[in-house]
Amino acid sequence: MAYKTILVNERYIGDDQHCFIIAEAGVNHNGDLNLAHQLIDVAVQSGADAIKFQTFKAENLASANAPKAVYQLETTSTSESQFEMLRRLELHADAHRELIAHCQDKNILFLSTPFDEASVDLLETLGVPAYKTPSGEITNLPYLSHIARKNKPLIV
Repeated sequence: MAYKTILVNERYIGDDQHCFIIAEAGVNHNGDLNLAHQLIDVAVQSGADAIKFQTFKAENLASANAPKAVYQLETTSTSESQFEMLRRLELHADAHRELIAHCQDKNILFLSTPFDEASVDLLETLGVPAYKTPSGEITNLPYLSHIARKNKPLIV
């Protein structure tokens, strides 16, 4: 039987390997970098192998007048637009660097889901060892082609 594995940052993932646990931070930092650090610490305490955030630019995801989705209205203020909410949740390049350094200090792998090609490119310059595609982009062939050209493991 052929085993199927991928190598991510010196760790084999796949058949005949220990379970690889990714803690989902997403945008649960609410735009607060201190909270993002706390999420990393909790992921480490829980025994996760990696923690995954989200990388995007608000202007690449929503127009200034885009309404919030129903589930967003349930948990966020109705006074801000979807664009304003996304802008508040963005992690800029310096924030990524800081969180990556924190992950390295804590011996947990930093991962992030890029939502657009520019975000893929940012993560590439930061040395992120693998990518996870957002479920909404699994049929976006130009995006998938762009991310595939990075020649890194891809979680779809």
